[in-house]
Amino acid sequence: MKATKTIDSPAVGLDVGTSRVAVAQRSGDEYKFESQLNAFVSMPFSKLTASVLDKEGIPHSVTPAEIIVHGNESEKFAELMGVEVRRPMTRGTLDPKEPESLNLIREIIAPMAGQGHDGQRLCFTVPAAPLGAEESLTFHETTLRQMLTEMGYQTRSINEGLAVIFGELDSSNYTGIGISCGGGLCNVAMAYLSVPVLSFSIPKAGDFIDSSAAALTGERANHIRLMKEESFHLNGSQSDKIHQVIAVYYDDLIASLVAGLKEAFAKTRNMPKIGRAVPLVLSGGTAMPSGFRDRFEKALRASDLPIGISEVRMASNPLYAAAKGALVAALSDM
Repeated sequence: MKATKTIDSPAVGLDVGTSRVAVAQRSGDEYKFESQLNAFVSMPFSKLTASVLDKEGIPHSVTPAEIIVHGNESEKFAELMGVEVRRPMTRGTLDPKEPESLNLIREIIAPMAGQGHDGQRLCFTVPAAPLGAEESLTFHETTLRQMLTEMGYQTRSINEGLAVIFGELDSSNYTGIGISCGGGLCNVAMAYLSVPVLSFSIPKAGDFIDSSAAALTGERANHIRLMKEESFHLNGSQSDKIHQVIAVYYDDLIASLVAGLKEAFAKTRNMPKIGRAVPLVLSGGTAMPSGFRDRFEKALRASDLPIGISEVRMASNPLYAAAKGALVAALSDM
C-alpha cells in the first residue's frame, strides 16, 4: 500500500500500542485522529484473492507463499477463518517471536502518517517499565525511532501515561495522574507542572482479560474482545456467563491498578508537596466500557492514597488521548 498523507500537519503524535496504533495531527486549530488495529492475519497466497483485496483497498502485503492482511480488516478475516489475529507487539513492546513485526508496524503507520518532510517532528509513545522491575525498553524504543527516522521524521519519545497528561490536563497545568488502559499494558504516570514524578505499567490489561476469559469459556480471545467492545458494560448485572467472566477479570485489573498506585507512591522519594488534590484521567480502549470509571473510582477512594484526588474522569476521547498528548509534546518542540 502506498503511503499517503492528506493532512498538512506541522507535527505528528503517534501512540504505538499493543492493540492499536493511533495518529494525531493538527489542521489549523482542529485535531485530526486516525487509528488501525496493530494486528495481522495471514492466508495462503492466491492471485485472485490478492486482486480482490487490491480492488477493495484492503491493506495487505504479499509474499510468494502468503497474503498478510493487517490493520482493522485483520479481525474480520480472523473471524471468517476461525483463527486468532496475530500481533507485532506483546505487552507493550515489539514481539521477538514475530520477525516481521517492525515491517508490519511500518505498513500500518505509513498510510496514516505518511512520510516526514522538511524535518517534520514526530513524538511517539513508549511504555513504562513494569512496576518493581528493571526491565529495559531500549531495544523497543531504539528500533521504533530508527524506523521513524527512516520515514523522514525528527523523533522524540514520551512515556504513554505522561502523554495522557499532556493530552488531557492542560487546565491543571499538566499536574495530575494519567492512566492509559490498553491491550498489552496499563500505563500510569503522575506529573507536577508537566514534570514526571512517577511512572509504571502493569501487564494486566485488555489482552489479559481476553485471554483469561477465553481460557475459562472456551471462546477465542479475538471473539471475547469483539464482545467486550460491542456489548459489555460494568453497570448492573451481567446478561450471560461470558459477560460475568469478563466482569471478574475487569475487577481483577482494577484492583491491580489501585494496588500499583499505592505501591508506586510508597516507593517514590522526594514527592512534591503539591498542597492540593489533583485530577486523574482514564484513557485507552480497555477503560471504555460503561461503568468502568465508576468502578475504578470506588476502588480508588477506598484505597487511602497518600495524595488527594480531586476528580476521576474519562479522557475526552479515550482512544486518542495518548496520541493527542504526543502531538502536544511534538508541537512544544517547535
